[in-house]
Amino acid sequence: MGQKEDKPKQTLAQRNNIVRAAVMGANDGILSVSGIVIGVAGASTNTFAIFIAGFAGTLAGTVSMAMGEYVSVHSQNDAQKRAEAEESRRLDEDYAGELAFVQQKYLGPGISESLALQAAQEMMAGDALGTMVRERYGFTLHQEVSALSASLASMISFPLGALLPMLAITLFPGSQHWNIIATGITVAIALALTGYSAAKLSGANTKMATLRNIVAGIFTMLVTFGIGALIGGR
Repeated sequence: MGQKEDKPKQTLAQRNNIVRAAVMGANDGILSVSGIVIGVAGASTNTFAIFIAGFAGTLAGTVSMAMGEYVSVHSQNDAQKRAEAEESRRLDEDYAGELAFVQQKYLGPGISESLALQAAQEMMAGDALGTMVRERYGFTLHQEVSALSASLASMISFPLGALLPMLAITLFPGSQHWNIIATGITVAIALALTGYSAAKLSGANTKMATLRNIVAGIFTMLVTFGIGALIGGR
């Protein structure tokens, strides 16, 4: 019996992209559903109506996030495949021109043309296609993210994030006035965590990203509550 071939392991970048999809799915679940339940709470004191509105938003958002992530990742992978095919054609037709392109990329302060050429030649000799797509397009070969994995990550994380504002607005003890305030505080804390996590994964400024996420959430809740209050005549 032949031995089974080991499946290629995911790289750190591929795993990070799936984690990113999960974090952003949870973030969107928190943000969008908090806007829905706060908006309905502004128009109605009916707890069941608020919960049903949040539940409907969760179902719609889950499907939308999953399909959107699937299509987005597939499109990105297709673009990388087209770039790979285009670069392969260029190497066949004009290897010298592509080598000169890499040499120019390596030129810099203290780097002579001969040293840059030597580095380019060595890199191209080892992996011409990989070198060219990295230097010309900025990605690494065979690092495509699984569209299905990213889609599943979003599909699971969105409703998990959405549960937080739904449970806070419907189960928090006290008057609805305090329910809304408690939900706003809970959502702001949750958005701080997802904003910070997303920034860490992408290498962005964590303080600014966290603040932007909190401000976006508070703005969303204020706007939807205001509209709900106007519609409900409260």
